[in-house]
Amino acid sequence: MSPPGLTRLHAYEMAAHLRAGDVSARELAEAHLDRIEREGGALNAWFSADPEGALAAADHADERFDSARRAGAEGVGGILPALLGIPIAIKDLVLQKGRPATAGSRILEGFVSPYDAHIVERLTESGAVIVGRTNMDEFAMGSSTEFCAWGPVANPWDLGRVPGGSSGGSAAAVAAYQVPLAIGTDTGGSIRQPAALTGTVGLKPTYGRVSRYGIVAFASSLDQIGPFGRDVRDAALLLGVIAGRDERDSTSGPLAVPDYLGQLSADDGEAAASLRGVRLGLPRQYFVAGMEAGVEARVREAVSALVDAGAEVVDVDLPHTDYGLATYYIVAPAEASANLARYDGVRFGRHDDAGSVLGDYLATRGAGFGAEVKRRIMLGTYALSAGYYDAYYLKAQKVRTLIKADFDRAFQQVDALVAPTSPTVAFPFGARLTDPVAMYLSDACTLPVNMAGLPGLSVPCGLSDGLPVGLQFIGAAWDEARLFRLGRAYEAITASADWRAVEPTDLALLADPSTPTPAERIRRAA
Repeated sequence: MSPPGLTRLHAYEMAAHLRAGDVSARELAEAHLDRIEREGGALNAWFSADPEGALAAADHADERFDSARRAGAEGVGGILPALLGIPIAIKDLVLQKGRPATAGSRILEGFVSPYDAHIVERLTESGAVIVGRTNMDEFAMGSSTEFCAWGPVANPWDLGRVPGGSSGGSAAAVAAYQVPLAIGTDTGGSIRQPAALTGTVGLKPTYGRVSRYGIVAFASSLDQIGPFGRDVRDAALLLGVIAGRDERDSTSGPLAVPDYLGQLSADDGEAAASLRGVRLGLPRQYFVAGMEAGVEARVREAVSALVDAGAEVVDVDLPHTDYGLATYYIVAPAEASANLARYDGVRFGRHDDAGSVLGDYLATRGAGFGAEVKRRIMLGTYALSAGYYDAYYLKAQKVRTLIKADFDRAFQQVDALVAPTSPTVAFPFGARLTDPVAMYLSDACTLPVNMAGLPGLSVPCGLSDGLPVGLQFIGAAWDEARLFRLGRAYEAITASADWRAVEPTDLALLADPSTPTPAERIRRAA
């Protein structure tokens, strides 16, 4: 008999049930696909589901389980991949052979990937069941998933609010129990910020920990793929599968991948005890102007809980953090300007005929790119232009070096940093669309980590006005294992907190066919 509430299980719990024969991979896939079909409209987290591909992968997983059982019980637990039969979502900028990949943009409308990204290869080898592709801000440019060509994504905690971005579709799908695990990308906070706003766990790995081969590029020196899960152990399980060296990506690190999940204790007491003697730095610059009082209160309560559990927390100074936002919005648009030059209407994707080569080029890009993408292309092109390169782009790269040096000095004193993830909880649709600077400030606490190429982990740390707040752990390069241990320890010391039992407020509305889509909700409000 299948255990009740299949979609409520964590991925590692699903894995245990699959190995015990309590449930089949097909049953798991069907349960999640059914939920996506019933609730997809009100959330709009999905660009496309893939029932046929998912069920075929699930059946193949069941065959592998059956074969292992015939070989003996030891084979089931010992030789099969940890993700075998587990449903997962991938962000719509990850190339998957034979499937559309639009990166949330109409300029890639009609494009079908001819090959698999490195992480898709890894997931397929592990036996994971890819159930579909999630919506995102166009070319990962946004902090709210309102800049998606296929409509905005809602937050299951409040369907009138954003889930964060640009990986808002992946975060919302995990928070709404439509999938236990999801892939996102983080260029300036696009995994950690939506994780904070949806009450999920999200990790931005060290730059180079996961290959970017087969990922539609935004800013190549900043982009990094990472996992979403509903707890730290699930995120650790997923990173362990997708991380590692790839010879096709010269920026991927040639380092061994630790057993992230194996290093995390399932016992809350043991996990909590690991905090004793840990030295954490609290950077004052991360309590930015405009931070909501409720967010600051929850973060400081979380820090106090860490201290009570045996950690030592000291103030640290990261003086160049204040320049992080300006630096990021020179470097990232400059790289985007170069990367997006390839979308010319000739080689792939959309083509608009305007009667001449130049006319076709202008018409295709004019109609294919959204307003935010055009804004960043213009910013980046200006910063790279003759006469301004030295004044803007080169200077920004020098400041980037100073930001990295601040972190290096801090890690000589502490084991890791602890800070807010987002200065606010999820904000209403449209609240920041007319003020790009206000939207950019959403990432003030996350983007310095990208500038320095470091890992950052966001975990839920309570509620403010009924909405999730995120706590961020920041580590030295390649130190994801330590961040997972810290996140797991924080989960352990807050396991009995009342807010842990609170589910996303608007889950019931998702299954109601009369609930409007996010786009309809916005039109009615207008």
